Amino acid sequence: MNPSHAVHESAGIQPAAASPADRATSIREFLAFKLGREEYGIDILRVQEIRSYEAPTRLANAPEFIKGVINLRGVIVPIVDMRMKFKLEQVNYDSFTVVIVLNIGHQVVGMVVDGVSDVITLTPEQLRPVPEFSSTIESDHLLAIGSVDNRMLILLDIEKLMTSADMGLAVQVVQ
Repeated sequence: MNPSHAVHESAGIQPAAASPADRATSIREFLAFKLGREEYGIDILRVQEIRSYEAPTRLANAPEFIKGVINLRGVIVPIVDMRMKFKLEQVNYDSFTVVIVLNIGHQVVGMVVDGVSDVITLTPEQLRPVPEFSSTIESDHLLAIGSVDNRMLILLDIEKLMTSADMGLAVQVVQ
């Protein structure tokens, strides 16, 4: 077994559509962002762009955490407020509030966060398994806890999260 693969398995990173060896070597750089007091990370390869927040057009009967849609250069993009999705206290939309535009399968999705900080490269030694506990985030949507200096990042499997049934988005994933 590839030693890198073993470390990722012990860190709770499970293979998705890619083989375990591919998955273990492909996710290393994460975009770090803030939600409330916590810092999260997502695979940088899923990020299309980062935009300032603009009020989206609301859709009738959409879940509360889906703020609506925006027109991004001719593409209609659903906007998900991750603070609401994760049941965090309400935060005002301010100059730091941004939308991270993601490419998930054949769809573009935007997620509202409190701010982005940087891109972090993590080695397998910096990944820790996610402890078992009750959370508003499904455990299979969590990859690991990344540890860099005095920072801890909650690493999300953003593809699994955005394609989950409870998100209500009709995202098609290419296998």
